[in-house]
Amino acid sequence: MEAFLQQLINGLSLGSIYALIALGYTMVYGIIKLINFAHGDIYMVGAFVGYTAINSLKLSFLPAMILSMVFCAVLGVAIERIAYKPLRNATRVAALITAIGMSYLLQNGMIYLVGSETRAFPQVIENNIYEFAGLQVSQTQILIFGTTIILMLALQLIVQKTKMGKAMRAVSTDADAARLMGINVDNVISFTFALGSSLAGAAGVLVGLYYNSIEPMMGYAPGLKAFIAAVLGGIGIIPGAMFGGFTIGIIETLVSGYGGSMIKDAVVYLILIIILIFKPSGLLGKNVKEKV
Repeated sequence: MEAFLQQLINGLSLGSIYALIALGYTMVYGIIKLINFAHGDIYMVGAFVGYTAINSLKLSFLPAMILSMVFCAVLGVAIERIAYKPLRNATRVAALITAIGMSYLLQNGMIYLVGSETRAFPQVIENNIYEFAGLQVSQTQILIFGTTIILMLALQLIVQKTKMGKAMRAVSTDADAARLMGINVDNVISFTFALGSSLAGAAGVLVGLYYNSIEPMMGYAPGLKAFIAAVLGGIGIIPGAMFGGFTIGIIETLVSGYGGSMIKDAVVYLILIIILIFKPSGLLGKNVKEKV
């Protein structure tokens, strides 16, 4: 039982990172029905910005994470304005191909700038180990989980209580009707990209602390798993992204902890196939019939 609970704790830490990345996928999809496959690479850029802030600028954890979030927010808006806005009325396939191309551009651009080698992420906090009833929890795990909860609560407040959050919900429901009511849809979309990208930037710094290493290709696998998490919970639904992220993190850790480290990725992809077959709207989503 103790071993199971220990794996559960480890899974919550990993799931926190997936949840932060999944929120970006689900918000963008909820607003403009675009699967932004470059989102995982924005998370990678956030890790390198955090690395530079700590290693070169000598910032502590919190200022480095805030700087990474701001940089990634600006990057997300720039990508939306340059790559996605001109395709706003194009087919979804064209936008999807552009997103994949932007993903490769960010990966190879980072390789060109910093090289392809793996770098050790500087440890700016003491990773003390605490024991409770035979269970071990590291200071890094507490920091990751606590930071994730705070950011998720802040996101919920923004979406539910602010004027821009109400505009986001209106555009998500019906962009044309929102435009007729005087809402600047372009600004709402840009704000959504900024918000989602900033969360990915925070996740990049947290994963650097968690795994102690970063490299330019690090965004691919976590980005894909975060997308699966968003689909599992119900893409376009913010609580669904949180639920999906924690669920995927726990499942992956349990499979790995009980001797299945070689197949943990396959299990996650199998979950995607099962969800798409039996409940494509996600576990927290509702089936919506669309008139054509």
